[in-house]
Amino acid sequence: MNTIRLSTWIDAPVERCFLLSLSIDLHVESAHKSNEKAIDGITTGLISEGETVTFQGRHLGMRLRHTSRIEKLRPYSYFRDVMVKGVFGRFEHEHHFAAMDDGTRMRDEIRYSAPWGPLGRLATKLYLQRYLSAFLTERNAYIKQVAESDQWHNYLDGRSEPAPPPSQKDTPRRWDATAVLRSSQG
Repeated sequence: MNTIRLSTWIDAPVERCFLLSLSIDLHVESAHKSNEKAIDGITTGLISEGETVTFQGRHLGMRLRHTSRIEKLRPYSYFRDVMVKGVFGRFEHEHHFAAMDDGTRMRDEIRYSAPWGPLGRLATKLYLQRYLSAFLTERNAYIKQVAESDQWHNYLDGRSEPAPPPSQKDTPRRWDATAVLRSSQG
């Protein structure tokens, strides 16, 4: 199992950073170089616990699909997404958020295993680890840019916030984040 850890300081409220990280639209914008699109599941807005999204894009010269499910969500400190279908043997991404000194520390930890046995391990050493690290760094730089400017309104104004885990199985609820966003504007 391979691990990538990355920490990003953002001069914006933790609630805003957390919600932007759940934005499908922001993810697609941040991954424009790979022509990534959300094609199934939650394809726009904010994704919630128990929901899935399928992204399709061109990575390392191949057209790939990756379906993730939000397995655990604790507003505004943590969420975890796991691959349910895709090219990796295993792929888990933990997102941690901490309010600190008038800003937010966003920390990512990705654990993955490449497919294709020994060939996959060689590809990981030569390309994959560096590629995934650069992809995540670019995504986090985009989140930082949006969160620290007025651009965050484009992704969060009028959007619903992910709800706590639903009381009925497989029926996610959503609730309005207007009050949280209003109190965190700055």
